[in-house]
Amino acid sequence: MKQLQNFFLFCSGVERSFLERCPSDTNKYVGIGATIFFTGVLAFFSASYALYTVFGSYFMAIGFGLVWGAMIFNLDRYIVLSMKSNGNWWRDLLVAAPRLLLAVLLALVISKPLELKIFDKEIQAELVTMEQEVYKQQEDRLKARYQQQIKVEAARIEQLKSEIAEKTAKRDALVKEAVQEADGTGGSGKKNLGPIYRAKKDEADKAQAELEQTLALNQPQIVEKTKAVQALETTVQTEITQLKRTRYDGLAARMEALSRLSGKSLAILYASLFITFLFMAIETAPIMVKLISYRSPYDYLLHEHEHVFEMANRESTTLRANAVNNKLKFDTDTGKHLVLARITAEKALIDYKLKEKLEELKAKPYNWSMEA
Repeated sequence: MKQLQNFFLFCSGVERSFLERCPSDTNKYVGIGATIFFTGVLAFFSASYALYTVFGSYFMAIGFGLVWGAMIFNLDRYIVLSMKSNGNWWRDLLVAAPRLLLAVLLALVISKPLELKIFDKEIQAELVTMEQEVYKQQEDRLKARYQQQIKVEAARIEQLKSEIAEKTAKRDALVKEAVQEADGTGGSGKKNLGPIYRAKKDEADKAQAELEQTLALNQPQIVEKTKAVQALETTVQTEITQLKRTRYDGLAARMEALSRLSGKSLAILYASLFITFLFMAIETAPIMVKLISYRSPYDYLLHEHEHVFEMANRESTTLRANAVNNKLKFDTDTGKHLVLARITAEKALIDYKLKEKLEELKAKPYNWSMEA
């Protein structure tokens, strides 16, 4: 039990030497450390399931899950460790705000794969529907490639058949008129095979000849066009059967399925939201505990230690800065004095040499012969 307590204290990032001086804070930091640890465990399961969904490999899923869980654990530990109570609630909240936002983001990342696992059965059923929709879209796109050509051929067939039907109807009408003229049921109303009947019979024979001519021209085209349409339909069916039917169960597909289920069912939507809020509460719990807790003896000891170090550092840096400033002032003033002294000495030397030169010129006799 002691070892487990020490492990959770390590997870919380507490300074053990200070905590030993204020044992009343032990349970608080044990609880914080346990929350951080189990958040890392949940992150491990979440990442492992997500990676298994993508790659289908237990080794890759577990390996990446361990790395992800350790990273989340270390990040949560750092977030809590970096928070220090200053005794001012608004200031503490301002300091905690970016850490809370980061914790909420981590909660969203961790909760989503676990939501997919919780609603796995419902998602699998929805994936079947989505898979059929994807296959239907693929088939529709494939059919659309040949649909226009099939329509053209079918329209030509209908046109050819319409021409035959038109000629047939005309022939039948003329034959009927000739028969009615012959038996007296129509036309002149007299039963005879006279000139009127023969004229109508000639018209009917002419219509029959036109029909036969049309059949001779159109029927082969109808057969040819029909075979072309059948060939195109066979090609469509062949390409449909050759389509690759891979399982539609990737991570993105599962998330889309969960989104669709949430849109169809309020129960699933509320359950999904509650799971997300639960993970947000778990992830932000250590930060909130430190934020709403009163300043404890451990916080005072830690603040005192840091304050002593800060003052010592300020004293040391101030002394060093003063020493540097004094040295600079000394070097500047002495350098300035040295330069002025050198200038004065140099001026005196120049004046002395100039005086000697003048005296030498005065003492030297004047040569009159050179002037004459």
